[in-house]
Amino acid sequence: MKVPVIALAATLWVALATPGPVHAQKRERARDLGIPLEGVPGPLDAITDVAGVEVGHRTLIAGSGKLIAGKGPVRTGVTAVFPRGKTSDDPVFAGWFTMNGNGEMTGTTWLEESGFLWGPVMITNTHSVGVVRDAVIAWALRQGRLPHDEWSLPVVAETWDGGLNDINGFHVTQSDAWAALDSARGGPVSEGSVGGGTGMICNRFKGGIGTASRRPGAEDGYTVGVLVQCNYGARAPLRIAGVPVGREIPDLLPCREPCSGPRSAREARLAEDVGSIIIVVATDAPLLPHQLKRIAKRAALGVGRMGGLAGNSSGDIFIAFSTANARASRDSGLARLAMLSNERITPLFEATVQATEEAIINAMLAAETMTGADDLKVYALPHDRLREVLRKYNRLAP
Repeated sequence: MKVPVIALAATLWVALATPGPVHAQKRERARDLGIPLEGVPGPLDAITDVAGVEVGHRTLIAGSGKLIAGKGPVRTGVTAVFPRGKTSDDPVFAGWFTMNGNGEMTGTTWLEESGFLWGPVMITNTHSVGVVRDAVIAWALRQGRLPHDEWSLPVVAETWDGGLNDINGFHVTQSDAWAALDSARGGPVSEGSVGGGTGMICNRFKGGIGTASRRPGAEDGYTVGVLVQCNYGARAPLRIAGVPVGREIPDLLPCREPCSGPRSAREARLAEDVGSIIIVVATDAPLLPHQLKRIAKRAALGVGRMGGLAGNSSGDIFIAFSTANARASRDSGLARLAMLSNERITPLFEATVQATEEAIINAMLAAETMTGADDLKVYALPHDRLREVLRKYNRLAP
């Protein structure tokens, strides 16, 4: 997507970046396309199927052409995920896991130590982690949730959007983070090139934000929801529903327009297995922190189903939380908790794997072809060609 240069488009910047309702986009999702996926989704097939979870985005798109640090082009943003909604200050039990550690998720040391996630999970670009972290604290203060003698260690994660975005221009501001936080709500979740996922690339196709959910069984009635910011993976290993899509669609790699002639070193690097993925897993099942760490680990299997290899330069960091056990953090001396037996946790593992796989697919299907810094063009995964490939392998659902 191209827009006029920043100097001529101040009003367009505001129009594109102003937060609004988190409406679902009209592009086909995985199930609309006929991809045969396992498991039963919730009504929205989104992380917000877990009651109380709210998601907000702030999307920043401006400028085109030559990269000028500090001026653009800009293709970035912020995404906020609240476990109990933005009006709640009740922390949730949580656990986290890193599959490959070339990335960042702040606040995880205390999360690991205490077992609690205090506040939202924020996702942005690599060089905006600091400003978003500070903005969350300022937002909480503005809400009156941090008395003068308390402290905060927000959870902020990142993936690198320096291919399409002027990442060293530091275009994400405190007000942008606040906009993502203030716009958070339940219901359908926008996917693709939105929020923190605006400038991301996944399996060398345009990537970004994706979500899905599962209801693992009637016996317990629990829900698992997943939201991803996908920016990882080489093309060749990409598999969808077991089909080697990356080998069947080896073209449409990131290129500098007009996309003819020899590839530059930058284009060649963007064709390799570089990048990262952040995964947020939510559930209403009553799980304790050590169990949620186990859930977070299973997200890695969903990435593996898609052909993800957790390459050396990849930051693959996952967090899982449970909305059960309200007020468990209150200083009442003795907390009374519910915990699902380990003997009944395996269906939740399976649900996490399935929802992660579908969320990644949804992120790529929702994204549209984008041109960014230095006229780098990143193609969307073509729905028609994907259908053809699935049909060739007899994997297209009726």
